[in-house]
Amino acid sequence: MSDALHIVCPHCTAVNRIPPGRLADGPKCGKCHQALFSAEPVELTTATFASHINRNDIPVLVDFWAPWCGPCKMMAPAFQQAAAQLEPQLRLAKVNTEAEQQLGAQFGIRSIPTMALFRGGQEVARQAGAMGAADIVRWAQSHL
Repeated sequence: MSDALHIVCPHCTAVNRIPPGRLADGPKCGKCHQALFSAEPVELTTATFASHINRNDIPVLVDFWAPWCGPCKMMAPAFQQAAAQLEPQLRLAKVNTEAEQQLGAQFGIRSIPTMALFRGGQEVARQAGAMGAADIVRWAQSHL
């Protein structure tokens, strides 16, 4: 199982080893037994952000947003739809920059919504502005 991928559970943040060929088989967490992929963006906090970005062997697409932001609210359903299309090839996550101001500052988020794609713990691409589901999927896939 040396080629197994490390997948962080969106529920308990336990790191699971999953063979790449089994990602689409509905794998469950070995610790909490919940689904590792639910076609839903994962809400990240300062406490959980690093483990999801650094420990996942699949890329993580993060939507930096705020509850008072009109374009963020408009993009939320599209980001949700993109999660259903992009999982399990990548994990989609959301960071509320109002509640997690430290993360917004750490990544220099100047406008919202801003999407950032992380792979291997490093940011590899960034896109500011609201997008539709098809555009989110296309943009993410173009940076994989």
